Amino acid sequence: MLKLIKLEWKKNNIGKYVIKVIILAALITLFVYAMAYLGIANDPDTGVPDTAPGNEMISASIEMFTGMSFLILGGVMLSSFIISAYKNGTMGLMFSYPIKRQKILVSQMLAVWIFDFAALVLTKLLVYGCILAGSRFMTSSFPIDFDIADPGFYIVLFIRSAVTVSMAFIALYIGLAMKSSKAAIVTSFVLVFLTQGNISHFTLRHNAVFMSVLTFLSVAFAFLSVYKVEIRDFM
Repeated sequence: MLKLIKLEWKKNNIGKYVIKVIILAALITLFVYAMAYLGIANDPDTGVPDTAPGNEMISASIEMFTGMSFLILGGVMLSSFIISAYKNGTMGLMFSYPIKRQKILVSQMLAVWIFDFAALVLTKLLVYGCILAGSRFMTSSFPIDFDIADPGFYIVLFIRSAVTVSMAFIALYIGLAMKSSKAAIVTSFVLVFLTQGNISHFTLRHNAVFMSVLTFLSVAFAFLSVYKVEIRDFM
């Protein structure tokens, strides 16, 4: 399986995604840092942060912006690795190899999941680290509500990252069912709106039941994406 995963990274030129992640991480870090220490989120009249409900703490903004970015990235990568492979005939060639189709498809899904998860975790650590470093010299507009010395911080970070990245499997299944890369990407944006958006004071971001249901659906759609792939093709 590991060889297949490495093959997927090589075949899809994972280096270009590494560059994109580095740029994305730098932009998110710069933006959140500016929110915290340069006052770009402050109301010009009152001088206090003007944020949506639930984003009063700095960790909420970090989780929101990183989660949005890497959920969409996961949808884009799954679309490129799998759906586009079906459409351009590359998948048909791979299915001709003496390897089970399920194993091939699972390796593609894992190749995206592992990369996206690692990238999200590292980006979060970079942002949290820069915010903490800045707090030694400046006063943050947002309360700093995290402690990177606490083991629980890393447990929560890993769990949240895994849940976020796994949601991209919902987008994958929709894209495969509709035979469309665009459908997968659009679904990723819809998931971002559902999980990160606010309507006045209402948000599902911190709703444990809703997030648990989405996590269950992510696992279910991942299973359905490979179910009976040996005897049927989506494209």
